[in-house]
Amino acid sequence: MKQIPALLSVVGVAFAVGGCSGPQESAQNTSPEGAPSSTSGSPSSTGSSPASFKTVKPGEKVKVAFITNNPSDYWTLARKGCDKADAEMDDLSYEFHMPAGGTAPEQTQIVDDLLSKGVQGIAISPVDPAGQTSLLNGAAAKVLVITQDSDAAKSNRACYVGTDNRAAGVQAGEEIKKALPNGGKIMVFVGNKDAQNANDRYMGIKDALKGSKVEIIDLRTDGTDHGKAKDNAADTLTKYPDVAALVGLWSYNGPAILDAVKDAGKIGKVKIVCFDEEKATVAGVKSGAISATIVQQPYKFGYESLKLMNKVLHGDLKAIPANKQMIVPTRAITKANIAGFEVEMTKLRAGK
Repeated sequence: MKQIPALLSVVGVAFAVGGCSGPQESAQNTSPEGAPSSTSGSPSSTGSSPASFKTVKPGEKVKVAFITNNPSDYWTLARKGCDKADAEMDDLSYEFHMPAGGTAPEQTQIVDDLLSKGVQGIAISPVDPAGQTSLLNGAAAKVLVITQDSDAAKSNRACYVGTDNRAAGVQAGEEIKKALPNGGKIMVFVGNKDAQNANDRYMGIKDALKGSKVEIIDLRTDGTDHGKAKDNAADTLTKYPDVAALVGLWSYNGPAILDAVKDAGKIGKVKIVCFDEEKATVAGVKSGAISATIVQQPYKFGYESLKLMNKVLHGDLKAIPANKQMIVPTRAITKANIAGFEVEMTKLRAGK
């Protein structure tokens, strides 16, 4: 892949990071407990206009911000990671923002406010990557912008830090096949299907299920409304009495699905596969009500995002990988390995 070189004359002037394109780096997500996930073949590219940001002198303090895409408990670990990075770096300060409604307009307001305050770097999980390209490019023309958790590969973001979501979807698809060895109908749920992570996970699941006897009925969205997420699952159980499994792509979907299945008296009869490690999801895996959850490492999203921004803003452009991605592996958590995972999560939540 050919990369347009970054321009740097002296510390304190702007970097210009030109767009580059190429295949996404293969990321084999392997955990000690689970099998490797498949690699992703989805393209990763950036916008044609260069992004610009100013570096500072060594030791000079920089201000950055981390923006989530919703107020889910999932982001608690990301904040812990940010706190850890912040504690390690005397030359950085940061702000953490969670849009209460999980909407693109809220993120726009947050970004505008941060720019007016003079923040020099922003790490954002865009709600609507395609619709927010203009926002991201506008910000990238002034400050360092990276995406985390959900990418906006066609924007001028400098780098993406997070999961290879296509591979994570494949991993989820493999767990669905294990839960339904004889096949069956499934329904998939997510907050916003336009988010890149949602789309990639869904495509990965479809990749994994090709040639199997598992049939996807549809993909239902809830707009990050947790009540609607449960209603969607409950409605599916009523309209499709033969549904064999319910699959949640975002963190709160797992607990919402679990509640609906419990209310319908179908625990064990309808399988559940979901993402992330909300408390109810972990409890569901322990009890066997949830067959598997694909966990990311949001702690590392926060930690690595702040470390990266600090390095780059202090002049280390080589900290950005050539393909502009820092892939953080995922793991499949089941009843067989949930105990060790809980110990690990307890330590991270305690900031250890």
